[in-house]
Amino acid sequence: MNWRVWENPWRLMLAVNAAVLIGVFWHKITLPPYVPYIHLLVDYHFGFTKRALIGAIVSLFTAKVPVRLVFSLSGTVWLITAGLFVQLFRRTFGFDQKHLPLFVFMAGSPFFLKNFMHTLGHFDIYGCLLAICLLLIPARSLAYVLLAALFSMILILVHHVHLLMYVPTIAAIVVLRHYLIQGVNRRSAFVGIVLLAAVGALFVAAQFYGTMAVPEAEFVAYLQSRMADPSQTRLLSFGYIWYQPLSKEVLDTWQWLPHNILGIPVFALLIWLHTPLWRYFCNLVAGLSVEAHRRIVTAAIVVVSLGYLVMFAMIFDYSRWISNWAVCLFLILHAVKTLPASKDVPPISGDDRKTMVFGWIVALIPRVGIVRPF
Repeated sequence: MNWRVWENPWRLMLAVNAAVLIGVFWHKITLPPYVPYIHLLVDYHFGFTKRALIGAIVSLFTAKVPVRLVFSLSGTVWLITAGLFVQLFRRTFGFDQKHLPLFVFMAGSPFFLKNFMHTLGHFDIYGCLLAICLLLIPARSLAYVLLAALFSMILILVHHVHLLMYVPTIAAIVVLRHYLIQGVNRRSAFVGIVLLAAVGALFVAAQFYGTMAVPEAEFVAYLQSRMADPSQTRLLSFGYIWYQPLSKEVLDTWQWLPHNILGIPVFALLIWLHTPLWRYFCNLVAGLSVEAHRRIVTAAIVVVSLGYLVMFAMIFDYSRWISNWAVCLFLILHAVKTLPASKDVPPISGDDRKTMVFGWIVALIPRVGIVRPF
């Protein structure tokens, strides 16, 4: 394959995308990490607490948490996620010339690695990382199902919103890679149902019994004692979220809805720019050799999408949700590719002019954002 830039515009897109990523990183580290930093301070000091697993792990290694740990820890997780995704793509599709446009639309998408860079320190990426791990490891035994349940529980302890964000995608990956290939029997079905119930019970515990039992002033004082620089009290301004009931989160979301809904046309445009990728995905599903597999894949996409629709109604970080929804579809696409197919599906055309324009736009967009677009 000829990789010279002037003869390979798709490789040039990747180079431009890498430059954009660097710019996003330098911008990100200039911003105060309010929400990510406080999550590194919260642990299980006052008993079982939601959103406390990462902070509890950090507390095993250091009593005082510097602000820079937000970027060093999350940056490391980002690098691992990016590296594993490259390995996943290589194993599923390969890095030959014909699959390079697909890689650009995935790895270069503003929904994916660039937005994870912009949201550095938030815990969305942990769901993506564990889902990629499940796509890379063998899925032949029930141990795979148990590991997927363990990953799901870890994610809920990291942040209970993962029940809607990445746990449905993990469940879809388990169904596509294990149950559709190995088959379903009474034992495997029973194990799956029991594990689903256990994951659901843990979510209920985190959502409804994970709020702080001590006064907020005492909680904030403890967090301040864990800070390497206790004078930066402004970084503790989000301590109230450990006391906020679900009803208040929903109320805030609907109060801001008229303003935040203005971003929906932008989200629609960004999704449309990925049309070559969605068309390829549809062709993959249509090319599956078993009709039941096609129906199950479609149902999985619907369930994952419904989870994000519920999140839209409850929490107003819309740019994060739409980005992670797209990432979940990217990952499900990899699982679909491993299913038996009745025909070879042609890859995204690298010579089509419209596809190339879309690829350039996708590569140049730096991010989607957290709440509103960009």
